Amino acid sequence: MMETLVYIALFAPFAGSLFAALFGMGKRQVFVGIVASALLFISFVASVMLAIYVVKTGTPIHVMMMEWINAGDIRIPFGFVVDQVSVTMMVVVTLVSTVVHIYSIGYMDHDKSFNRFFSYLSAFVFSMLVLVMSDNFLGLFIGWEGVGVCSWLLVGFWYHKPDQPREVNPSISPSWAANEAFIMNRIADLGMLIGIFIIYWNTGTLQYDEVFAQLPYLPQWILDAAAIALFIGAMGKSAQFPLHTWLTDAMEGPTPVSALIHAATMVTAGVFLVIRANPLFAMTPEVSFFIAALGTFVAFFAASMALVNRDLKRIIAFSTLSQLGYMFAAAGLGAYWIALFHLAAHAFFKALLFLGAGNVMHAMHDELDIFKMGGLKKVMKWTYLYMGIASLALAGIPPFAGFFSKDAIIETAFNEGTYVLWIILVVTAGMTAFYSFRQVFLTFWGDERYKQYGIHPHEMYKFVLVAMSPLAVLAIIAGFFQPWFHEFITTLLPDYEMSHHTHELILVLTAIVLAFAVGGIALAYKMYAKGLKRDPKVENSFIYRLLANQYYIPQLYEEMISKPYAMISEALWQKVDLKIVDATVDTIAKFFYYTGDGVRKMQTGNLSNYLNWMAVGGVALLVVAALSAVIG
Repeated sequence: MMETLVYIALFAPFAGSLFAALFGMGKRQVFVGIVASALLFISFVASVMLAIYVVKTGTPIHVMMMEWINAGDIRIPFGFVVDQVSVTMMVVVTLVSTVVHIYSIGYMDHDKSFNRFFSYLSAFVFSMLVLVMSDNFLGLFIGWEGVGVCSWLLVGFWYHKPDQPREVNPSISPSWAANEAFIMNRIADLGMLIGIFIIYWNTGTLQYDEVFAQLPYLPQWILDAAAIALFIGAMGKSAQFPLHTWLTDAMEGPTPVSALIHAATMVTAGVFLVIRANPLFAMTPEVSFFIAALGTFVAFFAASMALVNRDLKRIIAFSTLSQLGYMFAAAGLGAYWIALFHLAAHAFFKALLFLGAGNVMHAMHDELDIFKMGGLKKVMKWTYLYMGIASLALAGIPPFAGFFSKDAIIETAFNEGTYVLWIILVVTAGMTAFYSFRQVFLTFWGDERYKQYGIHPHEMYKFVLVAMSPLAVLAIIAGFFQPWFHEFITTLLPDYEMSHHTHELILVLTAIVLAFAVGGIALAYKMYAKGLKRDPKVENSFIYRLLANQYYIPQLYEEMISKPYAMISEALWQKVDLKIVDATVDTIAKFFYYTGDGVRKMQTGNLSNYLNWMAVGGVALLVVAALSAVIG
């Protein structure tokens, strides 16, 4: 029974993808979206049933589907494990994906490639489930690459759109953004492959249980090398600095794709890898501290760029990047269960934020500049409510989910004595609250600036709003499940408890973080609640331009990497490929062509000609024989 549920949970999205693909090139058919959504819901129900079983029994479910690789000493089965970590991810992924699928029926309503979109979307979910359910590193890597391919298809879904010069963002196309994400992740994946090779070379297996059992017997430098290599892969997938620029550019894809990438798939895969391989990272303290320090830096770094950004979706994307930094900070400090809890809680309110942004984008005829919005709460009350709830959760205001999960990470930094990291994370919490409500106030409050652009906004379809409601509820109540989740997940992951000293100061620490969060909201209210007030002096200042241009890192990559690479490629093509390689191949081909053409003329069909050639050949053989005898 449990094995059947595992297959249903895993392959229901795959069946939905194949079904939608049957109609991929046909006209829009609503039933394609309905069937794909229904199969995702079936996967969600199966995941919940598996979660109940694991909760009640505490026993992981192991399923070996087939013997995958069996060559010489290499034996790698294609198997899956449903334990406390994987089932948590399964429930989160399938729940958010089901909502996103239903939402997409309304959002992609007028898109001519409606059917193709659902095929890609379901395949995306299937790949993520392969990633989290696999019982070995190679199976994880297959899912890892699967989500990479699907993200390329989905980010570049509107590949026919050319570069569009915009006031608030660089002029980039969906195809360019998709290629950037794909290439940047392939660079990082090389590191992950090296890590997998190191693990197999030194343990002779890639099964999680067998690998982790052998770790205590390996030299420290081998452990460090494997941990570093695996984390490089995680950096790419979870967009950690310096491999971060693709995440915001991926906003060129449809908004449901953004919700799925940022909330339940792809970017969470890097955090999941560190959590899943926690026995390895627990034995590499220097690497783990680097992960925590980098995560803390990224949390602040991304939040700072969100402070001045004007693109609604990119603000939320920077927020995701910042929250991923929080997750890595927790995992790097050894609080793996806290990192996983924040991953789950964040998925609910971040998906809600993106889907709300999609509602706004739909109402504003694809306009994303928050400076051109304002006053939308009058015509989009439900979207305003949902985005308000999600923003409160993101800002860490009690009793919303982010208060419990994010504050636990900040307390972990204090508990470990890493006070510099703690201060940065606290300040970042204030920045998060500010930019979250800056976008809320500029979008929904103040004067109705959209009227001067001739835009007539309207609320999204009712069934879409109903579909979003579970995310809103979970964004409110998910934090209350923290004690139960702690008890459940620490039967597999290492327990992490705060020290007695931290417990004594818990109210003070919470008050400090809350003061920063409330202060950030209050500042945003003061500056933007009554409407947009632009100060040319501020906008022309060095700091503002530095943040608005993302510290000029995209431009640096363009000048230092992209353009030189393009120039070298052009030169190699013109000088080497065309003039040397192609010229050599063409010369050889022409030689054989003309030689064959000349020899062909010998075939005349005239017997006397053939006898003459035979005589010439006989004389040639006699000459060769005579020369051989003389030389010999």
